[in-house]
Amino acid sequence: MATALAHPDLISLAAGFTDHATLPVEEAQGAFRRLLKTSRSGQAALQYGTTAGYAKLREITASRVRRLDGGDEEERYRAGRVVLTNGSQQLLYMVTEALCDPGDIVLVEDPTYFVYLGILQSHGIAARGVRTERDGIELGHLQSILQGLERSGQIHKLKLLYVVSYFQNPSGVTTSYQKKEQILRLLRRYERAAGHPIYLLEDAAYRELSFDGNACRSALAVRGAADRVLYAGTYSKPFATGARVGFGLLPEPVLRTVLHIKGNHDFGSSNLLQHLLAEVIGSGAYEKHLSTLQRHYAHKAQVMFEAMRKGFPRAVQFVAPRGGRYHGAEVPGDVATGMKSRLFKAALGNEVLYVPGGLCYAEDPNRRVPNHQMRLSFGAAPEPKLREGIRRLGMALHELMDKQVLKRPRPAVTVY
Repeated sequence: MATALAHPDLISLAAGFTDHATLPVEEAQGAFRRLLKTSRSGQAALQYGTTAGYAKLREITASRVRRLDGGDEEERYRAGRVVLTNGSQQLLYMVTEALCDPGDIVLVEDPTYFVYLGILQSHGIAARGVRTERDGIELGHLQSILQGLERSGQIHKLKLLYVVSYFQNPSGVTTSYQKKEQILRLLRRYERAAGHPIYLLEDAAYRELSFDGNACRSALAVRGAADRVLYAGTYSKPFATGARVGFGLLPEPVLRTVLHIKGNHDFGSSNLLQHLLAEVIGSGAYEKHLSTLQRHYAHKAQVMFEAMRKGFPRAVQFVAPRGGRYHGAEVPGDVATGMKSRLFKAALGNEVLYVPGGLCYAEDPNRRVPNHQMRLSFGAAPEPKLREGIRRLGMALHELMDKQVLKRPRPAVTVY
């Protein structure tokens, strides 16, 4: 943000903001008019709410997740398991605080959502990275890590595995339902050695931003595993990021502990915003807006993808995402992308900014942090700036890589 203010001509492909033009102003205006039309509905929306959240929105949320999963078992999607939060970020923080002590271990994807790494660091929790492949984490590597923790006597410190399961930030990878089943089975196998439950924290923040409107079932749908799944979702990304309403579906006793923590945080998230969300969902405006948003981001993703094909050196690898707001790109291993690298400085010189991929890796002593990846967002910048930003970044890449004579055949493009 400071860099953007200092460079007014800067094109940011780093910020994961919503496209300003897509924000649902008319839908929100209509919903607020309906809410405030009578004293009864207006006073209910403007009054304090409960710590767990507005009962109607909790019911709507449970029903929506159940429908997305095609679920036929009501218990795991019961509204009583739902807590509404100040964005899904607050839920991630509270779940971590509820389950972990300083010195504990949390497993994360390599790479992962870098803000969650900050949460772990703030609690003094060690993060261990698990390699990822096209359909989620690599099960063999996960099992190897679990075996190593058991052999070293550290398995009791392991509390959870965190995955961004849909159109992952930053890689764009989606974890398949089959892999979620296998992950839960594997974690359960080591609970006896750990002496306590080992949870799967599923961050589904981008689930509804699928370009074709389809996404696989969540880990909640795995039969017999709902007591080990901590499901985190949000209404911010699929509706409006200024409406900071997230949610979780949690088992006991985690739910009870999270509600105690939340009571100490804020006594409950904004009641007015919760009523707003319930109104726009109930009126059908939410689904209509979501459909428009999915088409919009699918188009912008394609615009950036074609610009990358045209403007990047052939040795740069990238994928065509099927949802979310990010492209991942990888340069040859001997070209650094970190904030002190020649490439990052050259990109800034060309007035374009990206997120270095190294920021998305845990400080795991068992491997070196990769330093040749970039996260590129097509969310905030308008279409002309996407093309121009990729052109500028491509110029910086060509200037550096051509000097190093790193012209290699481009492999076939992979779609995750």
